[in-house]
Amino acid sequence: MKDYKNYYIVSASPEEVYLALTLESTIMLWTGDKAEMVAEPGTEFSMWDGSIIGKNIEFETNKKIVQEWYFGEDEAEIPSIVTIKLHEHKQGTSVELRHVNIPDDAFEDICEGWDYTYFAELIDFYED
Repeated sequence: MKDYKNYYIVSASPEEVYLALTLESTIMLWTGDKAEMVAEPGTEFSMWDGSIIGKNIEFETNKKIVQEWYFGEDEAEIPSIVTIKLHEHKQGTSVELRHVNIPDDAFEDICEGWDYTYFAELIDFYED
């Protein structure tokens, strides 16, 4: 298992970024794909038409999202946890991402996905 941490700058307010990550209709706008999301702890979510699935753990409005991500049929003994923290920044929002307990065989794909799909598309959504 491996951990990944990175920071991204999104040219939108923390409130807008929070809604983009938690409001189903907005998620579908910036991903261009089907999503299922309810910003309530204990609910399951799905993004990119099922490419990302998991369970919502914690929400702090406009500040923090904590989720457990699932990896295939084999449920890990140690949950893979994603924590996204939003901070005001002079250019909009500084997003602090921490993803822990990523299976070794998925690590490279997950890191590329965060950088070149997930946050790249969110950043592009607000820059257009």
